[in-house]
Formats: sequence, structure tokens, C-alpha cells
Amino acid sequence: MNFEKLLAILATSAMLMACNSSDSADNTGNSAPSDTTPRFSGVTLDMPAETFTGTANANALRNAYFGDLHVHTDYSFDAYAFGTVATPYDAYRYAKGEAIAHPAGFEVQLSQPLDFYAVTDHAMFLGAVKAAADTSTRFSQEPHVRDLHGLNEPENRNINSLQQRVQTFTRFLPETLARIGRGETDQAMLADIAKNAWADSVAAANAHYQPGQFTTFAAYEYTSSTDQRGNLHRNVIFRDTDKLPVVPFSRFHSQNPEGLWDWMDAIRAQGIEALAIPHNSNGSNGAMFMMVDWAGQPIDEAYAKQRIRNEPLVELTQVKGTSETHPTLSPEDEWANFEIMPFRVATTLYSEPKGSYARDALRRGLTLQDNNLTNAYQFGFVGASDTHTGAASLDEKNYFSKVGLLDSNGGLRGSEPLTSGDAEIITAAGRVEVQDIGGKKYATGAYETWGASGLTGVWAEENTREAIYGAFRRKETFATSGPRMKVRLFAGYDLNDNNLNGAEQLQEAYSDGVAMGSEIQARNGDTPRLLAWAARDPDSAALQRLQIVKGWSVNGESFEKVYDVACSDGGSVDPETHRCPDNGATVDPGSCAISSDLGAGELRAGWVDPDFNPEHRAFYYVRALENPTCRWSTWDALRAGVTPRDDLPATIQERVWSSAIWYQPDNS
Repeated sequence: MNFEKLLAILATSAMLMACNSSDSADNTGNSAPSDTTPRFSGVTLDMPAETFTGTANANALRNAYFGDLHVHTDYSFDAYAFGTVATPYDAYRYAKGEAIAHPAGFEVQLSQPLDFYAVTDHAMFLGAVKAAADTSTRFSQEPHVRDLHGLNEPENRNINSLQQRVQTFTRFLPETLARIGRGETDQAMLADIAKNAWADSVAAANAHYQPGQFTTFAAYEYTSSTDQRGNLHRNVIFRDTDKLPVVPFSRFHSQNPEGLWDWMDAIRAQGIEALAIPHNSNGSNGAMFMMVDWAGQPIDEAYAKQRIRNEPLVELTQVKGTSETHPTLSPEDEWANFEIMPFRVATTLYSEPKGSYARDALRRGLTLQDNNLTNAYQFGFVGASDTHTGAASLDEKNYFSKVGLLDSNGGLRGSEPLTSGDAEIITAAGRVEVQDIGGKKYATGAYETWGASGLTGVWAEENTREAIYGAFRRKETFATSGPRMKVRLFAGYDLNDNNLNGAEQLQEAYSDGVAMGSEIQARNGDTPRLLAWAARDPDSAALQRLQIVKGWSVNGESFEKVYDVACSDGGSVDPETHRCPDNGATVDPGSCAISSDLGAGELRAGWVDPDFNPEHRAFYYVRALENPTCRWSTWDALRAGVTPRDDLPATIQERVWSSAIWYQPDNS
């Protein structure tokens, strides 16, 4: 059977209904179909997001729940190659607070349980590398996978196996695809492997779902990229598990994400509701938020409606960097240079910032509206880990990164000097380069630009799939860089004295205003009042400042500005610079001790935009910053008894971002 016929079979099987299977995606960007792969031909529906909001009516003031919507286990082809043996069941146990084993052998455990979690294994070759390593399977007998036999047996999970892991993993994808194309590998065998893995992943989600206590979602990752290695990955989250596709849609079906949206519209018409969340837009080389479609034509109304219908959220932060904004895009934002990962995903190729960052995309969305189109980029914010060990690494002090054996200690991830033996091993493996920095050898590449991030926060009536998914759809979501900070944002014309202090004022904000993720319409030229509130994570640093980030457009040209709106420690916002004074919080470089007597537990503000123009389309979102704390690389170095690398940030300011509120003028 030729490769084109295989694609046709996969496209058909993706539409079958049951609780089963998958085939899916390559994150190298080299071996999957090119842009000649046909866009999926399905039903396109024009249905508003409100159709899919949750119906829970109790607890109208809502609770904050925290979770991770981007988690890989041993069914992902790359995670298994990195040494991961954690199953979806293990991942959910970890999210509930249990300790599980890291690929390197030590135990990892959250400081407190999460409220929701979604295993999102790669759909392409789902379960295939794990099956190749298991000599009892038929697939393991194929000649090109024999180097994978016993790959994750205990005696093979060590640094000395890095070269074998990288080399066999690098060969696996192109050789398997080539064998499928030549008819030497039975695609039905791989489909059965994927089908069983997908069914097991869904079974794990159902086994661990505890309505009211812990929520799970059936989910997977669609892993596509441009031919230039620009990242186009999305996580697809299903609302329910009673009826699901047999095979999740993957890059096998289409390299073009528009094909994914066609498929999502088609299955939605059959009662299967899902949304897709783009991630690592920072590594997209400008491709994630373009102003043209896949064919290079300017975005039109059909594209804009379809995109925002299927992608109401964007992953703002994760281990592989933060995608809020970039210093070259926001030169007047002093905090824009936060955990920037400058490369295309899985490479050390430079990634173009324009079109790769969320704030820039929000501004582009205003421009679309100025041109009388639907705002394709009117999305909410979420955060996630993208862990490939089943376990989210969220704590700077106890950071264990994401790719298993490949970055399991400070030497491998570039925060500690390498011994000569380790330097030789990782040089041979070819995963990172070894450079002389300050007279010592360090691993360098992308790993040292990664960070302990992030989490999704939602405001939902209860901890159930229905309520949390409803929060996703109405975009009442927020993202944090790891700590469990909370944030709220409302806007309205009759909220003058409201400081969100208590249930009565929260009820007033909901009834007389709009919450994050919503639009506020113009009213007789009046200026809306924004209510912003943030609360610290009791187990992290205190808050330093509360900010509102504004974007606006004038005749198709967009602008931005950052306003401090509340200061800690009695500080006042300067009316000219719109900045709080520095509160004096410091970090001891020798111990990482922080200023425990400075900062705020809560910051709140009722704020009116001093530059408001009722004729200008605008968005507003909240960003709250903690006092400075040590970055993970500094913690690693101090534990190793060495001086931290001077080319890496010694400290960071953890933060939380609300989804935006969009102001729509009368002429819209």
C-alpha cells in the first residue's frame, strides 16, 4: 500500500466513533507529510462559543482551580526514548499528590495536589516506541527498531545510554515512515498499537476522574510544524469521554492546522466537543499568528471565525519558555525579557519573534477587526508544563526539567559544570554543545533557557469536566509561571467603589460588569472602570506590583502600554511614568533567601484608563509580579557548591496573567 493511500485510510478512520485509537505527530518537522498533504475535508460550522459553555448554576461567584493541560507519558514516542516509563495512570497519581519515579531513578512529588490534569501524548506513532522496545510485540521484530529493545530496562536508564537514545530516536521516525511508504511496515499493526494506547489513555482519565475533587480530560497533542521547523503544535482537549474519535487527528492527516479545525468542526457536528490550544508559539518562527492562511492568502472571515471557534485559548507559558511578549516587540516593557526561549522547538535555530508571541497576536486581532473581520486572535491565556516525564516540574528550587534522562541533572541542563567524562558523553550524543564558560565546561543549547513553568488557572463553579470546560470556553482562565497565584479582572460602567472584597462585591462585579475573557461594548462615550485583583501563593514570594497591559488600534495600526495600578509596601503609582517605586525586595545570592518582610499578600485596584479614547478598539489584561526569587539554575549551582553562570539570569520574578477583556467601540 502506498503512502498516499495510507493517508486516505487514516483520514477516514479519524471520523469513526468509539472510545479508542490514534496515529500522529512528529516534532522534528522533517519526516511528516509536506504542505502538499491535503487539508481535511469536513463539515464547517458557524457556531458561537456560547453554545459550549458549561451549565453548572451553583456557586455563581466561582472558585479558582489549578491544573496542567500538557503532559506526556510513556506513550509519546519522544518521552519513551528519553527514558520515561510513567504511564497515564502514574501521571494522574502524581497530579493527585503521590510521588512517582523520574526516569533517572529519584522520586518527584508536588508540594500540593492539582485540581485537574490532562495527559496529551503525541498522536503520531502513539505507543510505537514503547512497543518497539518490548520484545514480546510484533513491531519489535522489525529490523529498524531492534536497537530500541529493552531501552528502558533499569540497567539501561543512565547517562551512558544518551548516545544510543538520541541516535535510535533520530533514526526511528524517518525509517519507520520510509518503511510504511514502501509497504515494509504494516500500517494496520501501528494503527492497533495506537488504538490500544489511546483507549488506555482515555481509560486512565476515566479511572482517575473524581467529580468535585479532581478532574481529568481525554486529550492529545497534534504535532505539526512548517517546513522551516516553525512550531505549530496544539493540544486538543475533549469535553467528554462517552463518545470520542477512534483516531485523533494528526499530522498524518494534514500538516496544515486548518485541516485540524475542519475535523474538529466535523466531529462537533456529531456531538463531540473539543478545543485546541496552540503552544510554544515562541518557537514558531513567526508562523503561529500570521496574518495570512496556510496558502499565503490574507486572513478572511471564514478563516477567522473557524480559528477562534476551535482555538479560544493559547498556552502562554511552559517549560520551553514564556510566549507573552519579547523585548524586540515590547521595548518599553521592562519585564518583557522573561524566560525567553529564542529557538524553534527541538532546535537551536533562531525563531522570529514577530508572529510568535501572544501580545503581538492580540494586537494583530484588533487590526483584523479594524478591517471588518472577526478577531481570530481573541483568545484567553493558560499555562502548562509540557512535561515528558508524566510529572509537571513547577518549583524553581526543585526543578527537574522535562526530557527525562536528557536533562535530569544540573550538568546536563547547563546549570553546573560538566565533568570531563560527562562532557564526552553528551558531546557524542549530539543533543547539546559543550562550551567553555568562565574556564569551565558547560552544556549549552536550549535547556538552560527553559524554566519551571507553568499552570492553568480557571474560575469555575465546581471541579467537574462540565464546569472547568465551560471556563475554558468563556475564557475565564489565567496563566501562572508556576506558583499558584490568583487573579481576577472585571470591567463595567457602574463599578465605581467595588474592590472585589467579599461575596457581595463579587456578585456585583459579575452582574454589573464583564469578567476576563469577555467583551465590553461602548456606552455613550463613557469610560469603563476596570477592577483588578491578585493574590499571592502562600508558599511562594509576596507580590510586588499589579499591572494592566493595554493594547489598542487606530485605523489598522496597533499600540501597547503597560500601567502599574497597585504597589506593595505603601508605594504609589507615579502619574507620569505609571510605575510603582521599587519596593526594595532582594535575594541573597549566597543562600537564595528573600526579603520576607516586603511585598503584599493581595493587590487590588479600581482603575480607569487615563488614555482612554471611546473610538479606539482595545484589550486589557492583568499581570501581577512577585518579589524577585532565585531562578532554578541558581539553585542548581548553589547545591553543587559552584558559582552560578553569569550569562544566565540569577533571579526571576514569577508572575500571573489574566485573560483579557476587549473593549468594542460603537463603530465596530
